[in-house]
Amino acid sequence: MMMILMIVRSLEDAIQKLSGFSILTHKQSARICAGTWNVGGRVPPADLDIDGWLDTLEPADIYVLGLQEIVPLNAGNIFGIEDAQPASEWENIIRDALDRVRPRKPKILCHSDPPSPSMFKPYKEVSHNVHDIVSEESLTNIEVLDSTNDNASPSMQINSDSQRDERFSYNERVGLSWPEPPLKLLNQYVLERRGGAFKSLNLRKPAYVRIVSKQMVGVFLTVWVRRSLRKHISNLSVSTVGVGIMGYIGNKGSVSVSMSIYHTPFCFLCSHLSSGEKDTDHQKRNDDVREIHRRTLFHPHSSSASVLPRSIRDHERVIWLGDLNYRINLSYEKTHELIARKEWQRLLENDQLSNEMRKGNVFEGWSEGVLCFPPTYKYEIDSENYIGDDPESGKRRPAWCDRIIWKGKGMKLLSYRRNEIKLSDHRPVTATFLAEVEVLSPWKLQRALALTYAEIQSQ
Repeated sequence: MMMILMIVRSLEDAIQKLSGFSILTHKQSARICAGTWNVGGRVPPADLDIDGWLDTLEPADIYVLGLQEIVPLNAGNIFGIEDAQPASEWENIIRDALDRVRPRKPKILCHSDPPSPSMFKPYKEVSHNVHDIVSEESLTNIEVLDSTNDNASPSMQINSDSQRDERFSYNERVGLSWPEPPLKLLNQYVLERRGGAFKSLNLRKPAYVRIVSKQMVGVFLTVWVRRSLRKHISNLSVSTVGVGIMGYIGNKGSVSVSMSIYHTPFCFLCSHLSSGEKDTDHQKRNDDVREIHRRTLFHPHSSSASVLPRSIRDHERVIWLGDLNYRINLSYEKTHELIARKEWQRLLENDQLSNEMRKGNVFEGWSEGVLCFPPTYKYEIDSENYIGDDPESGKRRPAWCDRIIWKGKGMKLLSYRRNEIKLSDHRPVTATFLAEVEVLSPWKLQRALALTYAEIQSQ
């Protein structure tokens, strides 16, 4: 009995020694592609090419895509029943684009020391080439908080057995719930089809799976991850904040997602802020940002809420994207003159968001990449001309309304650019990051357990 008590106490002491979780982890880098686009309520054609926006030539591990004005912002859509059909069509286009991607084998950047010898059998990672058998139940701690509506929106879509999205293609259903046909069934099928075209048997699973999609009136956020990464996503929670009409309606506001990637909490946020061209209208947008920070809440009912992030600021890595609507405080003529000369720095000196961040009035401590592309708003539809280039269309000062900013250590910006899709009066913007994530190290765990075992044996 005394021996058992000694072992239990030794294990308790070991657990306390290992309570500093970082000593059991190492750092890896995940490639994140974040994209924002105000689509102006336009219905996308089925053959819309968004490969450039998603930067599919350099496949990412995670795609965080935000759309604004996914439906026209008329009274029916703002105050009526939410129209989820456009979201379905955009998801189909995103799915098709990602299905064409052939992700290379991840080049994981490991920042830890090599493992030391252990008395335990060495741990071996399963190859990424092996099909992942991931059940839908593996996504844990899913919560939704909608500050604009006490009832969960039907557009909230999470991959789960109890809440399957009917818009999944048949291949996706099979890919997620049944990784591959049984061997005997496959052999029988091949024998029966020996005289036919073998290529008709498509066993390839989609390379990416959707983790979550959420719509609030015209604001839409969807997150997709590489299939092999799916099992490492947990603690998912969603929050919506309306700051539009009367300060609460969702024609303006944000959709936010909190999740853990491996063991690092991330927050992804898509927003559409107040519009207005007056030189003082930026103050309304600053107020919107403060209100979104104040009212965004994650994991409100979770039993683990004490250790899970509850606010935007609680996360270690945050990416905020959207139509932030900040303008350039220059005349129409001067703005066009600087655009024609590609004097981006001169324009940036008069950009409202850059100046407000520099003064610490909004997004204090946040970062943005260098704006070395033309303002993304406001264009004539299906044209390379800004509104106002045609005298009959009226004058509207171009602006960098569409932005992607971030906060947190371990975030490295790889690229920040716009794409030239002419579907709406905005141009889409993309930012690609390498983000550090904390991964539990089997080697370090084995070493710690070995030391604990040695201590127990010595007693």
